[in-house]
Parts: sequence; C-alpha cells; structure tokens
Amino acid sequence: MDELVAWQNKPNRKPLILRGVRQVGKTWLLREFGKTYFDDVCYVNFERNNQLSAVFHDSLNPKQILTSLALFHGKPIIPEKTLIIFDEIQEVPRALTSLKYFAEEAPEYTLCSAGSQLGITLHDQMSFPVGKVEYLDLRPLSFCEFMMANDREMLAESVLNGNFDLMPFHDELISLLKTYFVVGGMPASVQTWLDTHDYNAVDSVLENLSSSYIDDFAKHAPHALTEKLRYVWQSIPSQLAKENKKFIFGLVREGARAREYEETLMWLEDMGLIQRNRCITKPALPLSAYEDLKAFKIFLMDVGVLRHLSGLSPTVVLEGSRVFEEFKGALTEQFVLQELMLLRSLNANHYWTSSGKAEVDFIFSDGLHVFPLEAKADVNVKAKSLNVYDNLYHPKRLFITSLRPYTCKEHLTFIPLYMLFALENILKQTE
Repeated sequence: MDELVAWQNKPNRKPLILRGVRQVGKTWLLREFGKTYFDDVCYVNFERNNQLSAVFHDSLNPKQILTSLALFHGKPIIPEKTLIIFDEIQEVPRALTSLKYFAEEAPEYTLCSAGSQLGITLHDQMSFPVGKVEYLDLRPLSFCEFMMANDREMLAESVLNGNFDLMPFHDELISLLKTYFVVGGMPASVQTWLDTHDYNAVDSVLENLSSSYIDDFAKHAPHALTEKLRYVWQSIPSQLAKENKKFIFGLVREGARAREYEETLMWLEDMGLIQRNRCITKPALPLSAYEDLKAFKIFLMDVGVLRHLSGLSPTVVLEGSRVFEEFKGALTEQFVLQELMLLRSLNANHYWTSSGKAEVDFIFSDGLHVFPLEAKADVNVKAKSLNVYDNLYHPKRLFITSLRPYTCKEHLTFIPLYMLFALENILKQTE
C-alpha cells in the first residue's frame, strides 16, 4: 500500500501494472487503495465485461476511451480524484496497448491495471507497452505478515526494529512457523485458517487453488504446451525430494529433453507459479555473470501450495520438527527462497556447488559483498559444505538459518528460520 501511494505521488507517474499469481490479492489491494486514497474508483474487469473490449477496438485515443469509460461508470472521471482500474487486462490486448497512450497523452489520469496472466502477455510484444508503464509485484504473505495476521504484529515489528533476542518467544514462533509451512501465504488460505483454525478447510482452499492453476494451463497456454505444463507442475515435489534438488528434465517424463521443456518452464515463470534458484560456479560479482545456465532448482511461489501439491498431510505440523525435514528439507528451502526473494536489496536466487563435492543452498549479495547461507531443517547443524566454501573464498560472514536461536560467533551467524525476514537488519548489525 505504501508503494502504491508513493507511485500515486510521483511527478512523472506512468500507468501501473500490478503483477502476481492468480488469487494473490491484486484486485482487493487496488480497490482498497482506491477506496482509501481517492474520491472515486472506476473499476473495469475485462473478464466480466467483455463488451468493453469494443471501446479499445474503435480507438486507442485516451480522450475517447475516457468518454466511454465515464458512460460505463455513470459519472465523470476526474484527474487525480478518480482511480481507474483495468483488471484482468490481459483479456483485451488493445487495452494493454492503450497504457502507452495514457502515459504519453493523458498522464494526469491515475491508471493502474492487474492481471493473473500478464507475464505471458510478454510473449506478444505487439500489444505490450514496453517502457511506458511501471511495475509492482505482489507475492503471497511472508512469515512476517503471517505473524501480523495472527495478532503478533508487535513482535514482528520488534524484530524489524533490531531486537533479535527472542528466546522467551522461541517455542511460540517455531509453532507459528510450522503452521505457516502448512497454511502458506495465499490470502484465501490464510483467511480460512484465521476464520476456522481447521487444516482440512485450508487444504480444500489449496486444492481449489491448484485446480485453478491447472485450468489456466488449458485456457492460456498454446495447445502444444498444455500437457507439458501439467507434467512439469506435477513433477516439482519429486524433483525437490531428491538429495540433489537440481531440476532434471528426464524426471518430468521418460525421454524428456531440455529443448522440449524449456519453453514450458518459461511459461510457468511468466505465470508467476515457479521460481528458479540458479547455480553459480564462482561467488563473485555480478552473480549473474557466473551462472551455470544448465543447472538450477525449481521451487513454487508458496510453501503451502508446495506442501499440498506434495500430498503431505497437515497433521505433520503436530509431529515435532518433521514439517521442516520432510522431502529432505524441501519445504524449508522453499520457505527460505520465498523470504529471500522479498528482500529486494539482496540478489538472492542463487546457490553454489563445487564439482559435486559441496553445495551451499543460497548465495546472496548486498551489492558490495557476496555471502553464503545454508538452510537447515533442525536444531542440530552440520555445515560441511559451508566449511568448504569458507576455506575456498574466505567470505566476510557466513550464515546458517535453522531452528536454533539467534547467535553470532566470530564470522558465523545463526539466524532462526522465523527471523529470516530481518536479514537486511542483521547484515547491518553484523558489519
């Protein structure tokens, strides 16, 4: 919301595109933004109001479009006072193209848009207003936000303000983290948990969500990719259950080859459903220059969705630390990647291997230094790979995230999994 307000107040504001996977809360957020900060909201859903597509077929002139929108809205659209929302904009490609002309000819109007499949619209460069729009990305709730939703906002803010001594709350936070691993951060799943505290009800929500993603494959992808998308999507839990979680095309389907399935991965990325963690051969800046393009891991966008897709029962939350260890720690690595991706000052979607002898789960950078981070799923921490890395590269600081309380000793920092959202602050305090 703060970033939307900052966009609203920019002197050279361009139309905004809010990106995010289906049902992550884009529509709710934009309508709430309009209700809170504007006198009026003109909301257009192109999926539900297909007849409005004719407005854009006739003309891309903003003045003519605004005249038609005012008729649809039933009242004048006033610059700076009315928020215009184009929802599911990918359904009308010319509406997407019109954003270019709003940027050039009618910048005084506040226009934002959203769509669940906007990423794949990039495949149609003719309709995309490159360079004439701004972007914001909406992701599932982080663990910090999940804490706030569960009435632990003061505790979360305390951590963000630099208080890392949470021993009195350690067991409570571990319990809440276990719940987060099961529920995840998709808004409907979280709301169902808050309303019912019923894991079976949460699973029903996640099942419907997963089914809607599969339905989208058939609706939006080229026919030749539909079956491949399902195969890749269903293979991800088994790929992550391996000791070496590197994505293997041959495990998707017998005889599968990279050249046949690479486009499928690109579509899933563009739909916002998967995230790649890329292997680097050397931890040096810029990290992207040292990527091994053939080696990567594939994770989902949400730990709750992965847990459900894996077929892991919600009752695992009752069984000690099993939820963190299941599938060889795959849920823990999924969680860590999600948390790191939210820290935009850190380039965190990389891992490192050394000729198969050692592997560090995550490599990130603050722009000046490169840091290794091992993701552990228990209290007992063995970090042989981190020692190999340390001896080779002598980093300024090593990080391990696990179920252990926060501890700093020499150049090694232990961060409890539930505190990972404070990593930027921890970096400042350990300089």
